[in-house]
Amino acid sequence: MNWTLVLPELVLATAGLAALVAGVLPRRDTSFAINMGVFGAMLLAAVLVLAQPEGTAFAGQYVSDDFTRFMKLLVLAGAALGLLVAMDWNVKEGLSKFEFPLLLLFSSLGMMVMVSANDLIALYLGLELLSLSLYVIAAFNRDSERSAEAGLKYFILGSLASGLLLYGASLVYGFAGSTNFDRIADAVGATEGVPFGLVVGLVFVLAALAFKVSAVPFHMWTPDVYEGAPTPVTAFFASAPKVAAIALLTRVAAGPFGELVDQWQQVLILASLGSMILGALAAIGQRNIKRLMAYSSIGHVGYALMGLAVGSDLGIRGLLLYMAIYLFTNVGAFAVLVAMRRNGRALEGIDDLAGLGKSDPAMALAMTVFMLSMAGIPPLAGFFGKLYVFLAAVYGGYWVLAVVGVLTSAVSAYYYLRVIKVMYFDAGDAFDARPTSISVVLAGTGLFTVFFFAFPAPFLAAAQAAVAALVG
Repeated sequence: MNWTLVLPELVLATAGLAALVAGVLPRRDTSFAINMGVFGAMLLAAVLVLAQPEGTAFAGQYVSDDFTRFMKLLVLAGAALGLLVAMDWNVKEGLSKFEFPLLLLFSSLGMMVMVSANDLIALYLGLELLSLSLYVIAAFNRDSERSAEAGLKYFILGSLASGLLLYGASLVYGFAGSTNFDRIADAVGATEGVPFGLVVGLVFVLAALAFKVSAVPFHMWTPDVYEGAPTPVTAFFASAPKVAAIALLTRVAAGPFGELVDQWQQVLILASLGSMILGALAAIGQRNIKRLMAYSSIGHVGYALMGLAVGSDLGIRGLLLYMAIYLFTNVGAFAVLVAMRRNGRALEGIDDLAGLGKSDPAMALAMTVFMLSMAGIPPLAGFFGKLYVFLAAVYGGYWVLAVVGVLTSAVSAYYYLRVIKVMYFDAGDAFDARPTSISVVLAGTGLFTVFFFAFPAPFLAAAQAAVAALVG
């Protein structure tokens, strides 16, 4: 067994256990030190991911290649930024407990296992480690009925999705004779015709993974959980776990079931179309900014799935670039929402943004950049994200996907522009000063969003190498 392959995961697991011991020791509050320790562990894991060799471990259940490196770096970036966004907010809300960074750490460990999973059992273990952590942090504010309701809803529906995944995996195992992705691919390639039971198992697995990425029609939990969970938790939900779930969905579809593209392609096309349409239309009437961002995330998942639904190398490359751009843009937008405070009170309404342009011009400018990027306005990063997936659809002949994508982008621009209008043209009271950690996140994500057009080559090359590792 090659232990050097799993060094990033070992670092996170060891740091998590050490922080758990430190947190329960009878000393004064250690939450800040644990936050910094977890942040450092994530940075160290990212360095180890960059140096990670290629190969497999644990009898082929764990794989390391350019695809896993690309997605793990995104996951760790999303988790680290989510931790920075949450630190000041937790202190002001009385939630600065050592368990919060620990849960983010263990969820990151689960996501990294998911990304490197080359077996249905490893897939399930990583997914459940992530899910159990998310169930808890969704209900982390125990004094809030909305937070408890969000955690309960996510737990119940997430358990249903886990059941679907296990049932689908059992069917796949029954027909393929193995849970290993490589052996499943061999079994599928050696079979004349496609067994109906195998297709049913595949559909169940795809349904469970579609739940994790909030794709229509498995999106029903997203608006309520996003609204009820603490705002930094919502920011985390909408970034790193979504990237990890998309990576897992891509690995499953293009790897063991690559020969069954005609079967899973239909499912993903419908999910992509439904997500784009619902995300564009349902967000129009929202008054809560977190619910608006929930429907926005559903729409963005639809655009990302367009790249996978096309079923080509160009489409998967577009998907990976889209998720990289979406991650940083989305975290930046949520950083603004976390900083929305008046007289010490956290705000969540779209109308509460009124006056931000005068009160904090820099933060209003950053939010404008993120909203325009999500709308796909050039030359911001979001425009290129959509451009890559739309071009993949056009080159593949999937004109319906491309046309619906363009039309829904135009519709969604309305509610993104409405946020900008409220910030600059509606009168409102002054906001509280934003914390330093939020300023750091806004600066990093804002610069990425604005200047992506000037240096897309490294990201294109990394995404192309990831695609080559995935599909050969």
